[in-house]
Amino acid sequence: MTLVFVETDTSGEVTLTSAEAVTFARKNPQLLPDGGATTSREGAAPPSGSTEGVVIGLLSDSAVNELGRLGVSVIHHLEHPDLADYSAAAWAQAIVDITPESGTLMASGTPRGMELMAHAAVRTGQRMAANVIACDDDGLLRQVFGGTAFERLRLDGDLHVITIAGHACTPEETDPTDPEVFDYDLDVAEADLTTRVRRTEAEAADDASGLTSARAVVGAGRGVGSENGFGEVLELVDHLGGALGVSRVVTGLGWRPHAEQVGQTGSRISPDVYIACGISGAIQHMAGIEGAKTLIAINTDEEATMVQRADYAIIGDLHEVIAAVNEEIVRRRG
Repeated sequence: MTLVFVETDTSGEVTLTSAEAVTFARKNPQLLPDGGATTSREGAAPPSGSTEGVVIGLLSDSAVNELGRLGVSVIHHLEHPDLADYSAAAWAQAIVDITPESGTLMASGTPRGMELMAHAAVRTGQRMAANVIACDDDGLLRQVFGGTAFERLRLDGDLHVITIAGHACTPEETDPTDPEVFDYDLDVAEADLTTRVRRTEAEAADDASGLTSARAVVGAGRGVGSENGFGEVLELVDHLGGALGVSRVVTGLGWRPHAEQVGQTGSRISPDVYIACGISGAIQHMAGIEGAKTLIAINTDEEATMVQRADYAIIGDLHEVIAAVNEEIVRRRG
């Protein structure tokens, strides 16, 4: 059995990266340790190839239905007043308490997923493989150094603990199930509550909360020229109904907020189309856009990494090119 930690948002809905992780688990039975048989801590033996989810906190009816469409057979719902605020140690122990002694425990490679799986690995005495992007009979393949290199490995032991790199696969529904939901009355140790989140503040109105879920992203780099050089780019974003993503240089210069940064130290995205405007293509940025379905580059340097990696490239001044694109979009829309 593969148990996936499922993150939900403030409305109790399944996050995109968790939907990806569930899909990855369902489509890769090789994730299970050799032999496949799993034994729960209570002694029951669930089906070896089943995919189950664990949710802490708010769980909406629509989330249950979505997990069913993604192929989850059982949802373990963990609620407790002391788990209402995020605490890595307490949440990890709650997950460990219902984790089978053999099988696979996994989460998406988000900051929270990485932290919880690291705690869980220590508490179960297992090794952890982070940022896995593929799995086959030869073992796990994971990305290292921001996606510039890859490592093949195998985990020993009866329980495998892993995280899946963001956008390693696309969420894919299957024959829907009617997941059985188990609610647990947990004991939370005071020692595990030493560190916890006390307050969460929303980003300012110009945050990029929709960046990771946008189907079209327009990227902007140093090539925009200045803090005031985003006019045409933002107009294109508006025409496409997409989101703005920027390079680390842009945030480093203070031209745009960090929430909009794409790359190894920013957001990892998987839009249908990514339009890179004046971005050279540093390794860290390329790691953040590897999930993009179609890559379009606009740049004056035809030798730039971004241009060489793009599906389509336009060599020219980004302001002139985007202005012409915006004008044509307006003309065609009447």
